[in-house]
Amino acid sequence: MSGEEPVRWLGEDERRAWINLAKVLLTLPGALESQLLRDADLTLLGYMILARLSAVPGESLRMSEIAEMANGSLPRISHAVARLEDRGWVTREVRTGQGRRFTTATLTDAGRAHLAASAPAHVATVRRLVTDPLGEDFVRVGDAVARIVETLGLPTEILKPE
Repeated sequence: MSGEEPVRWLGEDERRAWINLAKVLLTLPGALESQLLRDADLTLLGYMILARLSAVPGESLRMSEIAEMANGSLPRISHAVARLEDRGWVTREVRTGQGRRFTTATLTDAGRAHLAASAPAHVATVRRLVTDPLGEDFVRVGDAVARIVETLGLPTEILKPE
């Protein structure tokens, strides 16, 4: 153990900031999901899947691409997409290409309509819980958080419809 770096303990300001960030990380997803379940019968993951599909050309992605976006396992994503498919909001199709089989999920007209109907209340909740309290700091906080996203090896780009 003699070759290890000494621990760089958090200072008082860093500790306070970390505790507050941890509270947000642990509480915010549940608050967002509660609103979505109540108003749209959607989980946060389900909403994010529909939103992601709506933002890509052809409104279709491989299941592995959805799993990467959600930082989830394929079985977890498959279960979430199956729930969306049961409601008629996505369709799944097994395809082949480059000698491999893969499954794609595609947003349906009903899914697009449900997302459009769900988005206003969800955006209002995001504004109330996140953007409004941060005010002018919101974009700077988002830019800072992007550095964490990059460190975690996740993509930071935002997809926009063509």
